[in-house]
Amino acid sequence: MDILIFIVSMTALIFGADFIIQQSEKIALHYNISPFIIGATLVAVGTSLPEMAASISASLKGSPDIAVANVIGSTIFNISLVLGLVFLLAKKIVPNRDIFAKDSAWSLFPIFVFILMSIDGKLTFFDGVLFLFLMAGYLIFLISSNQVEEIDEELKKEPFGWGKSSIFLFLGFVLTIGGADFAIESASNIARSFGISEWLIGLFLVAFGTSLPELTVSIKAALNNQADLAIGNIIGSNVANFTMVLGLSAMVNPLNVNLSANLFDIVAALILSIMLVFITANKMYNKSAGIALLIVFALVVQNSFF
Repeated sequence: MDILIFIVSMTALIFGADFIIQQSEKIALHYNISPFIIGATLVAVGTSLPEMAASISASLKGSPDIAVANVIGSTIFNISLVLGLVFLLAKKIVPNRDIFAKDSAWSLFPIFVFILMSIDGKLTFFDGVLFLFLMAGYLIFLISSNQVEEIDEELKKEPFGWGKSSIFLFLGFVLTIGGADFAIESASNIARSFGISEWLIGLFLVAFGTSLPELTVSIKAALNNQADLAIGNIIGSNVANFTMVLGLSAMVNPLNVNLSANLFDIVAALILSIMLVFITANKMYNKSAGIALLIVFALVVQNSFF
């Protein structure tokens, strides 16, 4: 039964991603908003809702390890697996935005702040508030750096209304987030039946499940030649995961963080974030970069399971 639920939930994720991509592209083109900005805000925050729900729930239930592991694991999945697959599957990736000059630092700021906050072994209410201020700073930066792009003349002629787009966006997020929720539960049940530990369920299955929206949305965007939206979604999601997800979780209930016990996973997330900066600096949006990212993902899996 769990296998059937997992398959159905994955189908919902795919259809939900289609709705999100289509409507986000229309909003971007009709209002002269850069697809990168749409990906880094509307789509990124929407696809980060599963992480938020999972981590806040874990915090309320007194399971800080799961709340923190979910964010660290999601960062690892987003960069290594999602971007790795995007680079491998996309025919050609030529972002219109200079991502290195304008955005790459935001892949490092949140994790640096997280490590600094965690040195004393906990994330407090005050730390959570600071995380939310960091998210506010990121949103202000995005709005101020929006690139006005030429509107597609054919699409400009089409009737456009927020009402219809809002309905489809809402439906897309419901399918995507709902699909992720059921995928997490069913995958966790399957894992427990095989005797996999709760920690690995939190780090991998929960993180993978909550990263499914980013995975489906980014791959769909890449295949539809929306590279800016795909990369913007990953960077924005990682910022949202550290700032909004950990921030709100710490405000609900202080989170204990054991840096030494979780050193490998945290360092892996940091290294991947640095790799993303190098990729954008050298404009290595190609299959070689995808292979390098997937190799790191394989190393993380090997260290955890073997």
